Amino acid sequence: MILTAVRSHWPEYAIESCCLALFMLSAAVFATVLQHPASPWMLETMPAFMARLPMGAAMGLTAIAIIYSPFGKRSGAHMNPAVTLTFLRLGKIGGVDAACYVLGQFAGGLAGIAGATRLLRGLPADPSVNYVATLPGHGVAIAFVAELAISFGLMTVILHATNRARLAPFAGLFAGGLVMAYITVEAPLSGMSMNPARSFGPALLAGSLDTLWIYFSAPLAGMLGAAELYVRRRGVARVRCAKLRHGSGPCIFRCQYDRLETTAVVTIGSIDEVSA
Repeated sequence: MILTAVRSHWPEYAIESCCLALFMLSAAVFATVLQHPASPWMLETMPAFMARLPMGAAMGLTAIAIIYSPFGKRSGAHMNPAVTLTFLRLGKIGGVDAACYVLGQFAGGLAGIAGATRLLRGLPADPSVNYVATLPGHGVAIAFVAELAISFGLMTVILHATNRARLAPFAGLFAGGLVMAYITVEAPLSGMSMNPARSFGPALLAGSLDTLWIYFSAPLAGMLGAAELYVRRRGVARVRCAKLRHGSGPCIFRCQYDRLETTAVVTIGSIDEVSA
């Protein structure tokens, strides 16, 4: 059973790894351009809030581009072990697939930041960039609560958007918009992670493993809490799939997306009949 899943679904595992690697590459490039002292585009003289806006926009757009890409539509564009494990709890992904997704995400996150550091000739190692490591800004307690809150918010939006026919096409935009807003507003508190695999590689390279537990525990707790609330209010049967943006290609999840589309067609048809 394990070998069958791996043989059938290895492309999705590889895509997940590559997606997070690309996200980390983008993060390192934009952080270097916007923060490194040698960069002509460094935003040192701007107010801190305004200086974070370009970084937030860059990473929000990166997330959106990946989610809506053919690769993102095929793997579901989790790019985050906390997202994958939450969908495992919701029964939308098999155990073998979830384990391989998580391994791929950690490998991709580490490869992405290591590759970016080499590509940029060591510039992300400068303290101004610090390998885009996520670190508490005002103590571990505040960072933990902040990570818990933003992770809860992200998963809440994902579940409500992806499981409503009219909102599902825009779920990736909502997720990317939250990434942008969180980086701009919340980053001073925790560094804005929501993602164990996103934080692991930078922490390893930056030598900041002592606070890594925050970024392993808080995002997962926040997303599982959001899933529990959604299930209690709407029922687990209302969770259609584990993809952030569903495409027309193969789906390895326990998918009910066809039911969502059918519901949308019936609803639109009923509205037309009433209008007539």
